[in-house]
Amino acid sequence: MFTVRLHFCWAIAIMLLLAASGAASGQGVVTLSQAINNAFSNRKNIQAGKSNQTIRQLQTAALYRKYWPQVNAEYTYLYNPILQTSILPIGVFNPAYPADATKSVQFGTTWSQAAGVTVSQPILDLSINRQINESKLQERIAAATQAQTEYELAYTVAQVYFDIYLQQSKIQSAIADTNRTWLSYQLLQNEFEQKRLLKSALNKGKINHNNAVEIFRNAVAQLIEDKVYLLFLIGQNDIEHADVIVDTSFMRSGKIVINTVQPVVANIPELRELELKGEMARVQTATEKAKYMPTVSMKGYLGANQFTNNFDPIAANSWFGLSYVGLNVKYPLLFGEDKHRKIQQYKVQATQYGQQKEDKAAQYYKDALTAKIKVELAMTALKTQQDNLALSVETIAILQLRVAEGQESASTLNIEEADLQKLNAEYESSKMQYWLSFLNYLKASGTLEILWK
Repeated sequence: MFTVRLHFCWAIAIMLLLAASGAASGQGVVTLSQAINNAFSNRKNIQAGKSNQTIRQLQTAALYRKYWPQVNAEYTYLYNPILQTSILPIGVFNPAYPADATKSVQFGTTWSQAAGVTVSQPILDLSINRQINESKLQERIAAATQAQTEYELAYTVAQVYFDIYLQQSKIQSAIADTNRTWLSYQLLQNEFEQKRLLKSALNKGKINHNNAVEIFRNAVAQLIEDKVYLLFLIGQNDIEHADVIVDTSFMRSGKIVINTVQPVVANIPELRELELKGEMARVQTATEKAKYMPTVSMKGYLGANQFTNNFDPIAANSWFGLSYVGLNVKYPLLFGEDKHRKIQQYKVQATQYGQQKEDKAAQYYKDALTAKIKVELAMTALKTQQDNLALSVETIAILQLRVAEGQESASTLNIEEADLQKLNAEYESSKMQYWLSFLNYLKASGTLEILWK
């Protein structure tokens, strides 16, 4: 059974070596920057967000048409079964009648029609300009929302990318551990067959080897799961048959530089969005005030009316022209709504967004500072653990020789093997903590863009 396991380990090791050679030749290698940009290009929620930006831009462009002349053509044909009657003071026009004499007179004809064109050209309307400003700001808010979605996606892609790197490193370590524990078990097996070792000591060696094999299997399974997830994120169609090879040059490039923990607000989309929403509340206040300002426009009409007592749309001498050109000024006096409270509402919203932004900025600062501390702690722990691992591996090699020569007990070798597995687990955990903290630092400090730009 152990021979099969060892062969399985070597088969996987050969596969990893082939993958490494493929990475070295540049075939199928996807850099972190490429992975993130591919995710931006292929994820449907990112494309939907870009469509929302386009919609906002079209809405802004449409508002400019409000400055254009408004032209209306109108035609009506009316039948008046009951004509309008008015009272005329005939005494005013004819001295033969008493001064207060009146007479009822019907006006109009049974049939009438009218046709004409009205043209209105805005000259001064502050509300239009405010609406355009508001729409432009909505574009920027939509862009910030889109940027935040991309920011979170880039963080997720980087997490998976780093985890693939860590799992590959873990597999290489697990291969070495599995081979070493196998060698230790073979030594104990020989001792047992020569009647110089208790079965309990042999069982302990077998447990150590089984644990090493299980760690190896779990690392391989996690690597496959991470690769499937990364292929999904970058929009690979045939996930089942595709593969991805990560470029580890970034992890060795020395780009891990932590200079500041103060968040760069301009680089954090969530903070920009809150800032823009606060500005939007202030713009909406100005828009609301503009609704109650006077408007000035030029208005003109050109048309004609026809009046007949019979249905005759083209009767001669029955059409009368009508036209005018004038300046139209409107100043609202009563609004029909509570202007003061609506403006107060926008002012409160502006204050609210400002407070939310301050709180979020403080949270990002706290996260960046915490991540910086964790990175520094992980760096110190990694250095210590690397030294301990090297010493432990050297100790086990010495113990294996001494056990083979009968100069050391098997229990000591078993204990060292178990301790080394614990050290390896702590080392892998520290590496994970190191990279995750570094990634959290980039996100919280607003410097995440170095991963893809």
